[in-house]
Amino acid sequence: MDKLLELLSENAEFTPSQLAAMLGKTEKEVAEQIRDYKEKGIIKGYKALINWEKVADSGVTALIELKVTPKAETGFDDIAKIVMSYDNVESVYLAASSRYDLFAIVKGKSIQDIGEFVSKRLSTLDAVIGTATNFLLTKYKESGVIFYDEDDNDEQRSLIL
Repeated sequence: MDKLLELLSENAEFTPSQLAAMLGKTEKEVAEQIRDYKEKGIIKGYKALINWEKVADSGVTALIELKVTPKAETGFDDIAKIVMSYDNVESVYLAASSRYDLFAIVKGKSIQDIGEFVSKRLSTLDAVIGTATNFLLTKYKESGVIFYDEDDNDEQRSLIL
């Protein structure tokens, strides 16, 4: 794997100067390589990883599984484009060896908001033949970053014998 990409995926806030020092390259070489990656579409953007559980009124997140009928000419691409066009859909993935074909990560204000989105938007698409909705309760780790901290867990558990 490319060491520059690996470093950027670990921390997108590294400056070209810091990256150059870590890679034994000049700052100019690093800046040119990053520009090249952006032009080629290898680097698609940068994103802060937010622990939404610590933000009041942050809503809910669901993993929606979709069973779809692919089109002969385009396979799953057309339905994936429709699903990812919705503003509240954060991610869409094609699954392999699964009962479902597509997975979508969806944000909503409430469980009812997600339910309405599934019943009125996703389920009504011609290619969709079934869905399963899974609500995400606790984020432990995302993109290599650990979110779960036992010190933050207010829940007190006791053993009852």
